[in-house]
Amino acid sequence: MARILEQINGIVWGVPALALILGVGIYLTVRTGFAQITLFPQAVRQFLRLFRRKKHADGTVSPFQALCTALGATVGTGNLAGVAGAIAIGGPGAIFWMWICGGIGMVTKFAEATLAVRYRQKNDAGEYVGGPMYMISQGMSKKWHWLAGVYSFFGVVAAFGVGNATQINAVIAGVNQVIASFGGQETTRGNLGMGLILAVLIATLLSGGMQGIGRVAEKIVPFGAAGYLLLGFGVLIVRWEAIPGAFQAIILGAFSPRAVTGGVIGSVFSVLRIGVSRGVFTNEAGMGTASIAHASAQVKHPVEQGLMGLLEVFLDTIVICTMTALVILVSGVEIPYGEDVGVTLTAQAFGQVCGDWTAVFLALALGFFAIATVLGWGLYGARCAQYLFGDHAWKRFVAVQAAAVVLGAVLQTGTVWLLSEIVNGLMAIPNLIVLAVLSPELIRLTKSYKRKRADPSALGGTYEDIHQRQPLRAFSYAEIPSSGGTGEKGRKEDLSPEYRSAGSSDPGGIL
Repeated sequence: MARILEQINGIVWGVPALALILGVGIYLTVRTGFAQITLFPQAVRQFLRLFRRKKHADGTVSPFQALCTALGATVGTGNLAGVAGAIAIGGPGAIFWMWICGGIGMVTKFAEATLAVRYRQKNDAGEYVGGPMYMISQGMSKKWHWLAGVYSFFGVVAAFGVGNATQINAVIAGVNQVIASFGGQETTRGNLGMGLILAVLIATLLSGGMQGIGRVAEKIVPFGAAGYLLLGFGVLIVRWEAIPGAFQAIILGAFSPRAVTGGVIGSVFSVLRIGVSRGVFTNEAGMGTASIAHASAQVKHPVEQGLMGLLEVFLDTIVICTMTALVILVSGVEIPYGEDVGVTLTAQAFGQVCGDWTAVFLALALGFFAIATVLGWGLYGARCAQYLFGDHAWKRFVAVQAAAVVLGAVLQTGTVWLLSEIVNGLMAIPNLIVLAVLSPELIRLTKSYKRKRADPSALGGTYEDIHQRQPLRAFSYAEIPSSGGTGEKGRKEDLSPEYRSAGSSDPGGIL
């Protein structure tokens, strides 16, 4: 079974997939004028303001709650177990490609969050819902709507693997590490018992809906992330003299992995593939899942939440994943190259420097991260299920998700990771297609936001104007007949003022 999954994983994460992920990311980077650099200062300022802003309208969550929900789903066990596995099977050089993936992914996540708010809708319960499936159904012609169904199906499946079994499996491994440090032994009965407790907890929290998930996420995600970073900084301070060597191993290992791993890993492409696949697993840029959470945020302009998507990847990959990698590399712990180790390697690295008590702290951190991740992915899977089967699917999905928690407690790590990476790759395909197709609308929104910042009286209208605009693909105003546009694009009078500027063949500035 494992061999078959490895072969499928090799196909899914082969050259075409890597080219698509990096290619679309680079394309969006160029089209947005390197938004990860030019808009980063504004993203930080926006974050600091939203940290204090808690109020939100009915049917929405605060931008900070949306960010914490999305960040909770990304800052999970992938940052601890995923980074350790990337170093073990890809060498330190895999971290370099994770950085590259993260830098490009900042723009990809910016695009996802922006377009999710642009094309979101209200469901029967009065809640804003959005994500790649709505971007496809609202922004693309009917002949492509089947992609929305495909994405939603993958989203439901992934919620049981990427966002559930993998997370719970890593938590159980962390707890068993603590038990072993005190002379105990792992047992199937003990794993099952922990799985049942977690299943009840997760089911209770998911029953609170999007707003309930947001309230929980804004409390546990900042606390868990801050505690983990503080412990990591402590390790780096103690082993500060090894930090330059760690960076050297990362850079050298990216292009000459054989020299760093003693010949165990010799393929640069293998290192790149591991780095990119684990990078996508940790920050989820390109998968479109976080946009489901960002779509519920109360903002005045879609780009405002896009900035939070940009910052989300930076915090996840550039900050937290780098911290994990440096701790492992400076600790002096022996790295079993070629073996897909999980959180055990991270725990050993912290224990090597700080003592065995850190195993308890890491188990707690894993618990916080995993609960936040399962809740975030529970939202993603439930929204995908609702898109496929209707609003009533939420309760049924929660029940199945709780059962999956129990299964995740007894599954083997290697199988879970392989399944997770396969589904990751499959989810990315329809999402990246819609990002590329709707890139003209993304550019128009970005330009509109920049004009508003430079001149608040600039054209572009309020958020309500932006949201109510009929879906419009990139073609000139002259091509739209008075009776209606190409396909179902709406009449000329349905377009907002910036599309109706007189004497312009491209009044929206989107071509």
